[in-house]
Amino acid sequence: MDEIDGVDGVDKLQGTEAAASSEGLVGNAVRRPLEARWAVYEQEVRRLIDATYRVVERTGSLDPTMRDIMRESGLSNQAFYRHFRSKDELLVAMLDDGRRRMAAYLDHRMSSAPEVAGKVAAWIEGVLAQAGDPIAAARTRPFVAHQDRLADLFPTEQRDSIEAMLRPLREALAGAPTPNPPADARAIYRLTLATLHDHLRTGTAVAPEDRAHTVRFALAGTGLSAN
Repeated sequence: MDEIDGVDGVDKLQGTEAAASSEGLVGNAVRRPLEARWAVYEQEVRRLIDATYRVVERTGSLDPTMRDIMRESGLSNQAFYRHFRSKDELLVAMLDDGRRRMAAYLDHRMSSAPEVAGKVAAWIEGVLAQAGDPIAAARTRPFVAHQDRLADLFPTEQRDSIEAMLRPLREALAGAPTPNPPADARAIYRLTLATLHDHLRTGTAVAPEDRAHTVRFALAGTGLSAN
């Protein structure tokens, strides 16, 4: 009985090793084409988003047509519907992309400010600067008109992309003498974005004195002072 058990044990061990080896080879064989396919899909999504940016920038349209987007991207309708169920879904992906790019830009601006007040000021000034940048303003303006509708259709995606912009501001305020840094961060976000949207609607840049006043107001509300 012991010998039989021993043989069975060896067979099971060998079978397990063979299965593990096979799984590794099979896994690699499956992953290679999948990775290549995902790379293609990622490129298609990037092309669709970049094409939408260009159409919006060129036409100034608050509602770019699918025909213009597809012509600009050089992709087929089949490629579009492989990734998005509707134009609204593409627009919310584009909005998310823009906010995450903005968050990275704000992170960079804030990194050179040694004090909390300087970091908060850098965040506010970086956001408001978008109104004075013709390309950024042209790309952002459509979402001022569509943001409420997109937020209703895609609440989770909207929340996550806003969180990407809030994060560097909230982290900076964590070192401020305030009892509720997250609430302060959200209040500053709302104040700054409302100011930006007003200027995007009218096509005007934020004047230096208005930008400075917004910074002073926000810092005073958090118990900080401008340098």
